[in-house]
Amino acid sequence: MTESLLFKENQNFQTFGLQHMLAILAFVVFGFLLIHWSKKLSKSNQYKIGNIFGFSLSVAVIVWTIIKIYFNGFNIQQDLPFHLCNFTALLIPIFTLTRKKIYYEILLFWILAGTTQAILTPDLKNGFPHFNFLKYWFVHAGLIVFVFYATHIYKMRPTLRSVFKSFFALQGYFILMLIVNKLTNANYFYISKKPKGPTLLDFLGEWPYYILIVELFLIPYFLLIYLPFYLTRNKK
Repeated sequence: MTESLLFKENQNFQTFGLQHMLAILAFVVFGFLLIHWSKKLSKSNQYKIGNIFGFSLSVAVIVWTIIKIYFNGFNIQQDLPFHLCNFTALLIPIFTLTRKKIYYEILLFWILAGTTQAILTPDLKNGFPHFNFLKYWFVHAGLIVFVFYATHIYKMRPTLRSVFKSFFALQGYFILMLIVNKLTNANYFYISKKPKGPTLLDFLGEWPYYILIVELFLIPYFLLIYLPFYLTRNKK
């Protein structure tokens, strides 16, 4: 019965519907409680929790990929974990183990810019308790919780230079996905066509114009994300 519920196709998810709102609320509460509790722990335990959390996000993507392949066979156009949020989740363990600021600077803007959009306008059709639903929210919302965990527990903050570091790193990822999509005829990073579901990209025109517009708005968007950090920076 459990297996049937987890993997049986359904069309129960609706953007801004009850399941959408409850999923966001659940992770807001989870993130607040996790960070509040972790502040009371020793540094070593804080790092252990960060490692466990980071690796769990990565493992969720790997397990999800294996399950998709097991049930549907391998489809190179869909089953590689190369969409930005999945790719970011695979990179998180590198950051949790090293805690190098360069990784924080890059991932912060990728997550708060890209993953936030994925939460507000999910490219998702399966509702609770389907495995796709559980994985989607654990990874996407989990990435946002994690970046706030790193900010408050690891005491890391971006600088103005971080905006440009993250932007140029994203250009590298963009070029990599152009090559992957060309070789596989896929649509990773949604740069070959827009997602099927409603997203903010629908307001930016058709391909390739929406890509050009996103590129033009990226740095202003990153600067907007940086603004609260700038306004709350510590005064000497």
